Amino acid sequence: MISIQNVTKKYKGTPRPALDQVSLEIEKGDFVFLVGASGSGKSSLMRLMLREDVPSSGSVHVLGENLVGLPARKVPFFRRRLGVVFQDFRLLPNKTVSQNVAFSLQVIGKSEGFIQEAVPDVLRLVGLGEKGDRLPSELSGGEQQRVALARAIVNKPAILLADEPTGNLDPTTSEGIMSLLNTINLGGTTVVMATHERGIVDQMKKRVVELSHGQIVRDQVAGGYGVRD
Repeated sequence: MISIQNVTKKYKGTPRPALDQVSLEIEKGDFVFLVGASGSGKSSLMRLMLREDVPSSGSVHVLGENLVGLPARKVPFFRRRLGVVFQDFRLLPNKTVSQNVAFSLQVIGKSEGFIQEAVPDVLRLVGLGEKGDRLPSELSGGEQQRVALARAIVNKPAILLADEPTGNLDPTTSEGIMSLLNTINLGGTTVVMATHERGIVDQMKKRVVELSHGQIVRDQVAGGYGVRD
């Protein structure tokens, strides 16, 4: 589902590569935490999976697509097959909850009938079935992140990429978001999440891939945040 082979990524003006000979295989249905200090390479790796960047050398295949050779005009179509959640929600402030979720379907050409059925269903899944008419400013941070999750999964993506999705949330709210991510994963969606949240990683006991100075130093099934074999 995700295959990264011998990837090195160098940026101009930096002596050390952001990623250095990284190889990683992620299978359908996996739930993977990417952990490591700031600057370890987590964000660079996520950008490669999303095709926001390409490696200096090596190969990146996601959902059967060779992302290194993918023409720029095809990138938007590739991204439609992914769900993406960020730390800062990125909701449209002048659209309601329902409109925010519907917008992600409108831009990919889904029919109005499909949208009218899918949006209420996904809002119920994330626990916001009664708040479709609210604006983002009327919601808590945790509720806004749930809207962002609903928007990311409403098209039933095969892969969900989550970059620090609990970074701006309190521990209790974070727990609710992680429970939701776990439910999404149990439904068959592959989840890759970059995080600094030690407590979440230790509690959930999922696969942990730890990066340090651009290299994978640990790939552990049912791992903790800072526990090596």
